Amino acid sequence: MNELPQQLANGLTLGALYGLIAIGYTMVYGIVQLINFAHGEIFMVGGFGALTTYTILPDGTSLVVALPLMLIGGAVVSVAIATAAERFAYRPLRGAPRLAPLITAIGLSITLQQLVWRFYPGAKAPVSFPEFKGESFQILDNLAISRSDAFVLIAAPVCMLALGVFVSKSRSGRAMQATAQDPDTAKLMGINTDRIIVMAFAIGAAFAAVAAVAEGLDKGQIRFEMGFILGLKAFTAAVLGGIGNIYGAMVGGLVLGVAETLSIAYVQDIPGMEQFGGGAWKDVWAFSLLILVLLFRPQGLLGERVADRA
Repeated sequence: MNELPQQLANGLTLGALYGLIAIGYTMVYGIVQLINFAHGEIFMVGGFGALTTYTILPDGTSLVVALPLMLIGGAVVSVAIATAAERFAYRPLRGAPRLAPLITAIGLSITLQQLVWRFYPGAKAPVSFPEFKGESFQILDNLAISRSDAFVLIAAPVCMLALGVFVSKSRSGRAMQATAQDPDTAKLMGINTDRIIVMAFAIGAAFAAVAAVAEGLDKGQIRFEMGFILGLKAFTAAVLGGIGNIYGAMVGGLVLGVAETLSIAYVQDIPGMEQFGGGAWKDVWAFSLLILVLLFRPQGLLGERVADRA
């Protein structure tokens, strides 16, 4: 039990990362009812965009100075790819059966992976990513927060709250809510729904780029295939929290991250469960949690039960 504060902090850090990515899933689904399975690769290219920005800076540039530029560079790449995907891959299929854009998203995911693998220098193996130097922040005797963990723990709530204020207070945010509720009526009221949909893709992609930088800072490397499993976990977090709900995406990510971390640390200590603990089983417990929640609350933790839109 002495390790519990540290394990909870680790779980919150992992969950904040999931939540940042999950917001992209939940925004796009909330407006156009599309599960963008290429969002994991949008996250991945954001990491490579941030790394490219870092490599073109003068040698010896402090990471504290470089970090804002890396976030901008990663966001530019992610947003460019996401908006291009919306315009040329998803928009032509907007009136098609839902299976068509779903298959397109899977194909786009594989295509982006292979393009980075083939054309980015050294991407066939893990590529080194800059890391923070210095000691962790010692909060308690049994709780230390690394600098990379502190970054994601600050970035995630700031991004979520800023988005919440934007959606609830700004003119574009209210147009986004109207489009999500009824796109046909919103269009009749003079709202450019195409622009709103592009905005949703762009915001989700920018948040994914922030998450990619956080992942690189934490692991010290990025990989061309890293978007697959993290994207799948983020989608799970979005469904767990209530897909279409911004705050639900973050709550789902935090619940999933804490559950994963605690299962790794403690399941193997339960009598008779020794063979079901450790990192090899963390995905099993994560998806088992999702199934359990959906059995009793199909709309997710913060989702609202609504009729399917005609």
